[in-house]
Amino acid sequence: MLYVGVDLGTSSVKLLLMDELGEIIKIVTREYPIFYPKTGWSEQNPQDWFEQFINGLEELLAGQDKSQVEGISFSGQMHGMVILDDKDQVIRPAILWNDGRTQEECDYLNKEIGQEKVSSYTGNMALTGFTAPKLLWVKKHEPENFKKISKIMLPKDYIAYKLSGVHSTDVSDASGTLLFDVKNKTWSKEMLDIVGLRLDQMPQIFESYEVVGKIKESVASLLELRPDVKVIAGGGDQAVASVGTGTVGHGMCNVSLGTSGVVFVASQNYSEVEKNALHVFAHADGRYHFMGVTLAAAASNEWWMKNILLTKDYNKEQADIKNLGDNQVYYLPYLIGERTPHNNPNARGAFVGMTMETTREEMTQAVLEGVAFSLRDSLEIARANNVKVDRIRINGGGAKSQLWCKIIANVFDVEVNKINSEEGPAFGAAILAAVGCGSYSSVEEATSKLIQVTETIKQDKELVEKYNKKYQIYRDLYPALKPMYDKMIL
Repeated sequence: MLYVGVDLGTSSVKLLLMDELGEIIKIVTREYPIFYPKTGWSEQNPQDWFEQFINGLEELLAGQDKSQVEGISFSGQMHGMVILDDKDQVIRPAILWNDGRTQEECDYLNKEIGQEKVSSYTGNMALTGFTAPKLLWVKKHEPENFKKISKIMLPKDYIAYKLSGVHSTDVSDASGTLLFDVKNKTWSKEMLDIVGLRLDQMPQIFESYEVVGKIKESVASLLELRPDVKVIAGGGDQAVASVGTGTVGHGMCNVSLGTSGVVFVASQNYSEVEKNALHVFAHADGRYHFMGVTLAAAASNEWWMKNILLTKDYNKEQADIKNLGDNQVYYLPYLIGERTPHNNPNARGAFVGMTMETTREEMTQAVLEGVAFSLRDSLEIARANNVKVDRIRINGGGAKSQLWCKIIANVFDVEVNKINSEEGPAFGAAILAAVGCGSYSSVEEATSKLIQVTETIKQDKELVEKYNKKYQIYRDLYPALKPMYDKMIL
């Protein structure tokens, strides 16, 4: 049997073909444009997504036995607003997750309605990326479009609708709308009332591994597929990427060391986080997860290497770093503000502790350590919410550095595991398709059979103690510098 995993990203759609043993047979990527009508705005045409998805799927299945295709599932860029009229036509371009036009709407929700109240309804606070503030913006600035809304969808769900004819979403993606009661996995009547929406305008909710429907006859004929091919709900990109790394169940943790850094902790239970310091979302495995973000993770190292040291030889710059735990230089990785735990767009990067004897290697080491400390901030919040984490899985470009992985193992005091898969979101989507089609009884069973640990980096007790002391100093630096940030921002 064959399964298709679709990762609908911000700049491209990636399609992956997997067999029932988890072997990746083929991968295809198709790009589409992003439009920036004004500074800080970010939009896409949903029809571009679907056209490139269809083109990519035809290429993916070329030369394959199409009769073996059992199911299709999705990973998708989260928070994007797709609105359809009563004829299921797209009303306006989709407003994306990285669009920043809704600060006034977020202030209204967090300050006038009240962050505590919004959080009690949804488990989260309003952020500019979320869907609810986008809908409030349309209501205020494009009232005629708001009146036309018959259905509200998320990006990946538009593709699922075009395939199946079903208006659906899943619990993990819905969690990022700020219209969803995450604890009870249902649309929040209170939030719908605040935004001015009806329940019938919202899509039907599924678990990520559940079958939404079957592909329409017209699609089956176009693609020469069996008409009983199943469409499985899928999930938000981070949740599905974590399925692709086997981060499911309770206490499993994945660190994505990409441009931004993500700490993703799977949890058996729902738990509210004080001051909404972490996202609390439903997970694609049927449970919940905590998620924290360091905005400039590998981006910090890239900035340091390319902009300051004027080199691309990462290995050479790290080769002479030997004295872990003894560096007296600290780095705060807030080059573009920070998400977790400070949620402060005015925060800025800083080096602290240099002397006349400070070396190039110590500065490079400080960057790697500073990012690790920032990521630990997220992990500590999850631990404070009764989730024990003693090992993590790590992926992303930064994970290629053995030194950085060793630093993280000792800063976190955990084992760091590398795995046999680098295709997180698309692979995770294919796994969800296999579960939805009955090849596995659960997401947890599927990941335990399909994903293996290939390397383990263990922590050193003495180094852990050194980094614990350094982390306490690191934590004191942000509050000391915070009063200066607002003064510095013009």
